[in-house]
Amino acid sequence: MLHCFYDTEVAAQASLQPAPVLVLYYSVGGSVRRMAELIAEGIERVPGAAARLRTVPRVFTNIGEEKAIPADGPPYCELQDLVDCAGLALGSPTRFGNMAAPLKHFLDGTALLWNRGALAGKPACVFTSTASLHGGQETTLVSMMLPLLHHGMLVLGLPYTQAELNATRAGGTPYGASHFAGLGDDLPVSGDERTLCIAQGRRLAEIALKLA
Repeated sequence: MLHCFYDTEVAAQASLQPAPVLVLYYSVGGSVRRMAELIAEGIERVPGAAARLRTVPRVFTNIGEEKAIPADGPPYCELQDLVDCAGLALGSPTRFGNMAAPLKHFLDGTALLWNRGALAGKPACVFTSTASLHGGQETTLVSMMLPLLHHGMLVLGLPYTQAELNATRAGGTPYGASHFAGLGDDLPVSGDERTLCIAQGRRLAEIALKLA
């Protein structure tokens, strides 16, 4: 009887812990990182959810090695971060209409989780930033969706109930939040882009809690 009471008490305490929602991204110039922070802000606005920011190291094609710990910003993602999360937001700059190699390299190393079905049924969304307005935002978003679908995740977009999708003159797509950063990666996130990033984080967290 005491054992049953202990199990119930532990379960109750666990239910009070905020559900971790992982925001995993790769950023070079800082635009995707800024989007990740806004998505995390949206997640944090949902009671019972907590954003967990993670990044991935660069990929070297010649002799060289990335530091084991980033010089600044969030730590590198580990497979356990994916196992523990209640939902996932995945972000990358575009590389010829595709996700950047470092993020693809990391995802290629998640076969063990795929084999276990560790991510199946969890909600996920994607976001990106491009140097030109028509520089492959939507194809990059779709490229990030593909491995998530193979993992059995429930991929979320942005609904047109978000008025900013029709109003934006910069980034913003129904496939996920996006940002037009300019050739110098120096254009700030616009008001509509910011709203859509926060809305996407909030939507991900709300659905993650409903599914948890």
